Amino acid sequence: MALTIEQCDNLLGILETHSVRNFTLEALSNEVHKKFEPSNFFKVGSCIVMLLQNNLLPEPEQRLAAITLLYELYRGEPIADTPFANVFIGLLNPPEQQSSVGAPKLEYPGQLPKITTPERYFITQLLSDKPKDALLKKTAVQIVNSDVPSQVTPDFSTIELALAEKLSELPQTCKMAIPVILSLPEKTSNSYSTDIVKDETIIKKLVTVDDPPLTKVYKPEFITLAPPLLNCQDEPVWLNPTTPKEHTVAYDTTMCVPDMAGYEARQLMNKAYKSALSIQQQQQLLGELEDDPKLVYHIGLTPLKLPDLVENNPLIAIEVLLKLMQSKQITEYFSVLVNMEMSLHSMEVVNRLTTTVDLPTEFVHLYISNCISTCETIKDRYMQNRLVRLVCVFLQSLIRNKIINVQELFIEVQAFCIEFSRIREAAALFRLLKQLESGELGLVSSPTINSKS
Repeated sequence: MALTIEQCDNLLGILETHSVRNFTLEALSNEVHKKFEPSNFFKVGSCIVMLLQNNLLPEPEQRLAAITLLYELYRGEPIADTPFANVFIGLLNPPEQQSSVGAPKLEYPGQLPKITTPERYFITQLLSDKPKDALLKKTAVQIVNSDVPSQVTPDFSTIELALAEKLSELPQTCKMAIPVILSLPEKTSNSYSTDIVKDETIIKKLVTVDDPPLTKVYKPEFITLAPPLLNCQDEPVWLNPTTPKEHTVAYDTTMCVPDMAGYEARQLMNKAYKSALSIQQQQQLLGELEDDPKLVYHIGLTPLKLPDLVENNPLIAIEVLLKLMQSKQITEYFSVLVNMEMSLHSMEVVNRLTTTVDLPTEFVHLYISNCISTCETIKDRYMQNRLVRLVCVFLQSLIRNKIINVQELFIEVQAFCIEFSRIREAAALFRLLKQLESGELGLVSSPTINSKS
């Protein structure tokens, strides 16, 4: 797992002061990918982290180039999936920033260097989803000396959550360790002194030995007592029967007996996809689902069957979706629901769900956009007027119940109202939008969606 002397020379040559000052970060990155195979990227990254932790890159431009190379080793991969994601989080959010106000600054073995504001801004841009071509066209010196916003507050909660999930899978002993490489600190201004030996021979001794200490840590050893041996004198007597006994066959009479409750529920669901159930059948199915909450996962409902269930039995669809809220497939059910053909029943299901649970905002907005698009493209004038009325009443219900933020759809809904201003409900919705815009709206009880045209 060690770097060869030639590989170490190549890496130090790329990070030397002359190179980082005269070549762009893109050129340095391409040089690393040219001189190292992907199988060696982890060893190269570990070496870079060691250089950062032990202050062996004293110049800011060297440090910035090293951080860029650490990122570029795994270009194209999600940062949370790379082995050095915690290094970037540690640079942007060091422990002293996490400690309480007034607490002394922390110093510990393997501490990452404190970065400047331009470096912090650069790392933030590096980890963002924005294109990085123009960013890497600059040299490290240009970035270090650039003027950037003084307040940079990046949000990398998604990356931190992914790292926390990975760390939670490790044993506790792995979280209580320190690196085996310790710098020689000289206290000056409560920080590590930069006046330490920066000889290449030291680096080569650390990274080119047969068993390099780059990824090793010291951790406490937890010793547990060996369990007592089993006393075989208590061995069950049935292993070696000594007295003749009458043996009878033990048979479980409940085996192969069909679960009638689950069977009847599946039969009713199969009917519900094709036609409307009677009130008695609806009550029977809902009663069985209420008695056994897990039954909803065994009645044969799939996202592809949901549109048929919504059109024929919207009340059943509502109750089933509410019971599936904790399912891993609930996003697929929502996606099918909001993309299905607009109808009174689909509006009824969406409206009921929005008033009962918190649906993802993007799904509600997508459904509204689909409803508006359907109204605009339908050719039959009578059906168009009827659907426009339904959509307007549906939108008024969502707005008055504060389920959607109409400001995010204001332009689209306003254009819809203007296009169908001849219809009374559209004119009423337009007035409601104007009241919202002027701040004069007094919310009253929400209207209900009905089938009157």
